Amino acid sequence: HTDVEAEPCSAGRSMNGHFGTRSLNEDGTWKDLTKIKNSSADISPTAGQMGRLLGLAQASKVYRNNKELASFTNFSNGGNEVAFGTIGDASTSEGPFWEAINAIGVLQVPVVMSVWDDGHGISVPKKYQTTKENISEVLKGFQRDKGKNNGYEIFKVKAWDYVALVDTYEKAVKIAREEHCPVLVHVEEVTQPQGHSTSGSHERYKSKERLEWETEYCCVRKFREWIESNKLATKEELDEIEKEGKKQVVNEKKAAWDAYLNPIISERDEAIGLINAVVSESSNSAFLQPLTDALKSNPEPIRKDIISTAKRVLRIVRLEKLASKSALSLWIKQTEKINFERYSSTLYSEFDSSPMNVEEVEVELTDKMEDGRVVLRENFDKLLEKHPEILIFGEDSGKIGGVNQGLEGLQEKYGKIRISDTGIRENTILGQGIGMAMRGLRPIAEIQYLDYLLYAIQIMSDDLATLQYRTKGGQKAPVIIRTRGHRLEGIWHSGSPMGMIINALRGIHVCVPRNLTQSAGFYNTLIKGDDPAIVIEPLNGYRSKEKMPSNLGEFTIPLGVPEVLEQGTDLTIVSYGSTCNLAQQAVQQLNEVGISADLIDVRTLLPFDVHHTIVDSLSKTNRLLVVDEDVPGGASAYILQKILEEQKGYYHLDSEPVTLTSKEHRPAYGTDGDYFSKPSVEDIFDAAYSIMNEVDPSTYPEIY
Repeated sequence: HTDVEAEPCSAGRSMNGHFGTRSLNEDGTWKDLTKIKNSSADISPTAGQMGRLLGLAQASKVYRNNKELASFTNFSNGGNEVAFGTIGDASTSEGPFWEAINAIGVLQVPVVMSVWDDGHGISVPKKYQTTKENISEVLKGFQRDKGKNNGYEIFKVKAWDYVALVDTYEKAVKIAREEHCPVLVHVEEVTQPQGHSTSGSHERYKSKERLEWETEYCCVRKFREWIESNKLATKEELDEIEKEGKKQVVNEKKAAWDAYLNPIISERDEAIGLINAVVSESSNSAFLQPLTDALKSNPEPIRKDIISTAKRVLRIVRLEKLASKSALSLWIKQTEKINFERYSSTLYSEFDSSPMNVEEVEVELTDKMEDGRVVLRENFDKLLEKHPEILIFGEDSGKIGGVNQGLEGLQEKYGKIRISDTGIRENTILGQGIGMAMRGLRPIAEIQYLDYLLYAIQIMSDDLATLQYRTKGGQKAPVIIRTRGHRLEGIWHSGSPMGMIINALRGIHVCVPRNLTQSAGFYNTLIKGDDPAIVIEPLNGYRSKEKMPSNLGEFTIPLGVPEVLEQGTDLTIVSYGSTCNLAQQAVQQLNEVGISADLIDVRTLLPFDVHHTIVDSLSKTNRLLVVDEDVPGGASAYILQKILEEQKGYYHLDSEPVTLTSKEHRPAYGTDGDYFSKPSVEDIFDAAYSIMNEVDPSTYPEIY
């Protein structure tokens, strides 16, 4: 059901069983999370929830230990909240499970982790899944030593033993809540009333003896036996409860189905009325009537059937001049807008608090020159001073202030809770950010190099990027991912896989600043909004000199608004990130040979040029060069689609559009490796000159 009132977990966007409560009011503000039960929105990828679980639990530790957050009473009651995690025993084979289990133990956060052990992962038995076929045995080394508060408490319990379950979970929750010690509960002998799915009936892979055992040890049956043996109810009373329960389920099932189907039938009937008007006028009624009859006779239509039929009707009568066509055409257009809201809305925040609504505050520059890293560090200092809910963490982010010194001295000033080191574990670094952001904190999660983002991109794509969409604006996680990339030295310290990023991360803003002042401006903007984002700082910019702003922590850069760096008339050069600085040098060299170029820094890839600045330039120059250090057909293909198709730039072109990209391989090591792997100043000059050579070969003869 696409109505959040009927299906508040996902408004019909996820499969059944993907639970999630609504953490936000209708205006996007937070509800009082301490007054409601909270379930973070589920996802299908097994173990994909583990990183988020770490962050949800860490938030309790932060709220308990950071006294500056005492006023954040809508999110925590003194850090007493426990994060409950669940996973099937087979899914513990996934790498994110082990990474998260280790990180949870290192951070000593209040998690109660339940492993439901039914002996299978769909049809695959656990002898193929788990060493020793027993997850709690394998994890014994995580058990904390007596008298020490470092490690886990581990419990084993049978799924059908009600009393033992109650006793175990009472102990587990008390330990986690009071001591902030994680607890793992291995629940064995879990039974299945059915298989994993209709296609995975467990009769296909379980023995007759196993199925008989599952019937005997069904937890519902065992619970009933316990109730009877303790004389809490008679057999007759329980029979009546079961009878009434089945009746209630049947009634509720019918009511739910009717609530789903009736609005669609109303839409179907409205469409049929409009279609009938066309049929009555058309000379093609013999072809149209069967379509109408098929739609009308369908007892359980879906919206696809309605729209498909209406469009086929208009296709058949496309050559006829019928007064009734316009009404049906209008209905289709209006319905498609409604269906966009039903099925495609809230990919990003649609609230007033969206970062897209943050007003631009221009940077005020002094004459004082500093390393780019100093500009960034001083800006972070201002943000941390103003916002006690901000935390920054990552590999080497704490004690040494980051590998590029952008956080130098800030741990000493703000403490280890707010500026902290982590292990080498990108997936759970991001998970920390997701979970803490879902509980009202503003984490900045640092992935040390862009090349290592692949360790985290699975939950970035499956969990973070989809959160607002899959809850239809019911939950949010405004985490900021801080990383650095593009150009430096070597295969894994100079990557720029932007095509991969922008195609995997729709739902996350992607900021690609050309220097550290621009980077600071993006952090200032994003902290005022409620969407997740990634800021890719230019890796070769930390020691470059920049003018120190006088309004640190205040100036903002609007998302989706490019900056025109150079004005010209002959062609438009579009770029971003580190390559912008090379393009500026190339533009100066082009001027020396009489070629005048607009140079535009797109600044953000998601969103991209929302006011169509680039096509305005193209209408003047009529020629386009896109410079990108991703692989051929990567981000440059996306940029071309935006300019030529979305902005209608095709109609302004007098020359073939050109893309200049890196080679298909990873960048080779060393300065020469960089020069021959990625676009250089000379490459940019040559690509622009070649365009002008085609236009006017006498003025711009071939050079080489």
